[in-house]
Amino acid sequence: MTTRMNRTLCALMAATALVAGVAGCATPVVLGGAALGGMMAIDRRTAGTQIEDETIELRSSNRIHGAYGDKVHVNVTSYNRQVLVTGEVGTAEARQEIEKIVAGVENVRSVVNELAVMPSTSLGQRSNDTFITGKMRASLVDAKDLSANSFKVVTERNAVYLMGLVTQREAARATSIARGVTGVSKVVRVFEYLTDADLARMTASKPAPVTQDNGEASAAPRSAP
Repeated sequence: MTTRMNRTLCALMAATALVAGVAGCATPVVLGGAALGGMMAIDRRTAGTQIEDETIELRSSNRIHGAYGDKVHVNVTSYNRQVLVTGEVGTAEARQEIEKIVAGVENVRSVVNELAVMPSTSLGQRSNDTFITGKMRASLVDAKDLSANSFKVVTERNAVYLMGLVTQREAARATSIARGVTGVSKVVRVFEYLTDADLARMTASKPAPVTQDNGEASAAPRSAP
């Protein structure tokens, strides 16, 4: 019971710390203070793709801010170079232009535009979105039949967006979990699907953990097929 509470607390704290007033941003899973290298190793994306995703998010956000400043509230989340854009903008023209800006960033494969034409959300709404994201992450960690690191979670105006490289079974299971989280109004799946054979190959190619002097486990980044 104590272990489960600790996992839940870690996930909630991680979401709160990372968002810091910018609700809707995707949050990674936190497992007992695991090092960044270990996190990259157990992600289903290659290490290179993970870096590309971070670069896409940074460049997209910078270009959007350069064009619109604080006139819009936009969150950019990239997973395997597929980019989800959420938030609020003032006009349909701004919505379309922001999609073009993101699509023009190097290495972007596709853009899922979920921007709403409406006033920007309040701080209270964004805080609530952060809390929902934390609860969803904690629920994924507690699910024994899922790899929580295979998912990115974004919450915008109580709607949960799920991203990741997953099988149909994993997608259905994560969707069911999200629908059971208090406060979630809808669940939107932005997955890329793997076959069971694809997943088996990924698992087989994953290097065995190496025990360090401090007793922690680490592994080198692996490449997906």
